[in-house]
Amino acid sequence: LPKGIELMAAELFVPKLGQTVEEVTLMNWLVEDGARVEFGTPVLEVETDKAVFPVEANANGYLHIGPYLAGQVVPVLTVVATIGKRDEPFAIQSPATAGESAPAPAVVPEKPPAPEMEAGSTGEEPARLFSSPRARKLAHEKQVDLSHVTPTGGQGVRVIEKDVLAYLSQAPRATPVAANMAAQFGLPLDSLAGSGPKGAITKADIQRALEEKTPPAGAPAVEPAMVPPGDEVSKVLPLSGVRGIIFERMGTSVHTTARVTLTTEVDATDLVTVRQRLKESASQAWGFTPGYNDLIGVITARALREFPYMNARLRADGQAVEWLAHVNLGMAVDTERGLLVPVIGDADRKGLRAFGSEFRQLVERARAGRALPDDLRGGSFTITNLGMYDIDAFTPVINLPEVAILGVGRIEGKVVPYQEQITVRQRLTLSLVFDHRLNDGAPAARFLQRIKQYVENPFLLLG
Repeated sequence: LPKGIELMAAELFVPKLGQTVEEVTLMNWLVEDGARVEFGTPVLEVETDKAVFPVEANANGYLHIGPYLAGQVVPVLTVVATIGKRDEPFAIQSPATAGESAPAPAVVPEKPPAPEMEAGSTGEEPARLFSSPRARKLAHEKQVDLSHVTPTGGQGVRVIEKDVLAYLSQAPRATPVAANMAAQFGLPLDSLAGSGPKGAITKADIQRALEEKTPPAGAPAVEPAMVPPGDEVSKVLPLSGVRGIIFERMGTSVHTTARVTLTTEVDATDLVTVRQRLKESASQAWGFTPGYNDLIGVITARALREFPYMNARLRADGQAVEWLAHVNLGMAVDTERGLLVPVIGDADRKGLRAFGSEFRQLVERARAGRALPDDLRGGSFTITNLGMYDIDAFTPVINLPEVAILGVGRIEGKVVPYQEQITVRQRLTLSLVFDHRLNDGAPAARFLQRIKQYVENPFLLLG
């Protein structure tokens, strides 16, 4: 370098961890402030709604940590440290330029940053919420007042894109006149019953609600309800993190799909036999014992290849169904953090050994809280198995934007007629839930029938 020119410290920022991740929680620093680090060394752990991820050093030098505390929520691309000379203090040289701009950190971390003023604010009092650029863009496109949206980001003080989507999915229909009247008088639309077409709230509904809201003259005030003995709350579980995502997505799925459930009882005797033989002959060579999830996963993937209209999703604009070129099979997994759905890509092209090996790696990372962003996205169809809990049949909720989901029950010996004799056979109940808006009953039934054929004759998979 020319004399007098020095390299500036490298800024260490929270990387983008998937298209839907807008913010992370700082878990803990893996090295001390002022320590010497090398490029590629993990220096920080951050947590998203789904998993914990390491952040690696992006330069060689001495790490100088910014004014952020463990447990603090920050947007992605926030500069959280610098890497430079030993005596060079933390200082941001330039603002983030990619994706959402990261705000400069507060000088005193104990004090929250001043609220961001929304468009239309008078400035007389601080705006109620922070909001991300993507949330503001979507709200502008959909004409949503962000002050009506419940925030979940930034420890419940920042509106992010998924909050606006959740609001839109639950917002009741209302005529323009009714919506304006409700806003004028402070009436929440979700508390009103609509009498218009398709349940839309009308001007008459607003007027009726206003009349009911005004108490008669001299009416006594209503005393707050007393909590009956024994009804005291023993624990409060916030709807945040994975549980918050499940709350949002399951509610959206139930309220926006026309769900139909098809069930069929399958003779799984030969499937049980195949699994037992594989357990005896392949477990040592493969390094794991093949399970029913592996077998049913491979069977379902093959059926999806044959019936591509089930390997589909609703297009983002809601105007078309997209048949997908790759069978990316989601396998629901119960974890301490909640229900996660790792995805096995191109499952129809994998043999049982490759499928089972990849599935176990995904499950291990998911249950350890270290699933990678790509582990949990891109699914085209989901399987959920409750058979290990003695559940026979159930109606799972469709994992949007997919068009269907397969529920797997327990395998149980039952006395049934078989080849003109009464005998004990292993029986399995399968439940296929599909969105009737996007598929009809007969095509969905043919798909489920094909899965049944493979379960009852697993050797067909060799063809």
